[in-house]
Amino acid sequence: MDSPFMAQDILRDVGYLGLASRLKRLADKLQADAVSVFDTRGYPIQTTHFPLIAALEANGPLSVNAAVEATGVSQPAITRIHNALQKMGLTDTRPIEGDNRQKEIFLTPAGEALVTEMRASFWPVVREAAQQLCQYPQHDLLAEVARVEDRLAEQSLATRIEQTANPSGLHIVEYTDALAPHFDTISREWVEDMFRLEPEDIAMIENPRSKVIDRGGTILFVEDPELGIIGTCALMPAEDGAFELTKMGVLKSARGRKAGDFLMKQILRRAREMKLRELFLLTNAKCGPAIRLYEKYGFRHDEDIMRRYGHRYERCDVTMSYAMPKT
Repeated sequence: MDSPFMAQDILRDVGYLGLASRLKRLADKLQADAVSVFDTRGYPIQTTHFPLIAALEANGPLSVNAAVEATGVSQPAITRIHNALQKMGLTDTRPIEGDNRQKEIFLTPAGEALVTEMRASFWPVVREAAQQLCQYPQHDLLAEVARVEDRLAEQSLATRIEQTANPSGLHIVEYTDALAPHFDTISREWVEDMFRLEPEDIAMIENPRSKVIDRGGTILFVEDPELGIIGTCALMPAEDGAFELTKMGVLKSARGRKAGDFLMKQILRRAREMKLRELFLLTNAKCGPAIRLYEKYGFRHDEDIMRRYGHRYERCDVTMSYAMPKT
């Protein structure tokens, strides 16, 4: 029986979120077709060898560094390609004239013969078939690819992602004893805004090093380029090997800069780097925005945490845990 569900192309559905994966899929399909054509024609080379072959055909002998610049391929990759072609007798190396310390890669007579044949009978038909595939009225895929390449040369996708995620230019500062007063101020402000300080609060606020750092925990601060330290969060060890995410707060004067989101991403990253086995938090139903933030980032309500740790604060009536990846 046919499935009642229509076939779904998830990479199309998610749009630009899956751009890299979709381009990789497209490249894999094109590479597979190219391999098939190479095999049919009996060419000994692989599609991955093309950048170096094309560069040597266009420019003549090249040093490794020049080949890297001409192809945009990494130096280790150029070396691997050359080694493979050299084993087939298609390329070789020789000292650069006037500089015996460096060598240049060149096409051997067998390499030149193969390239001449491919240039005459293979490359033109590949170029035409690919052009037919990619050109539509008012659209030219290669022109669009060139624009994307130029933009990536100006600024990498990784940098663009970070700037989009962090437009305020926030950054993380590690705990030092000199920053202990900031930990005190920020923690007191948000607790006293809705509750009274309890003994557990005071012990940690006044002794962050002994309560957290010296026991293998961590305290992070978020710094704004204009306002300075505006938020903090801690990972504090519990008695049984679990860690508590605690004292996460942002100054009232700095709210609206998404410092909470930024801090949450960074503290979860740190938790993974520390390979924590179990992570939990204790809060109160009055802290609605904070609870929604925790839920947004994957924390789930957990009654077992209440049974094990909820007694530590009188105000605690919400407990949550975060499922850490296995290490």
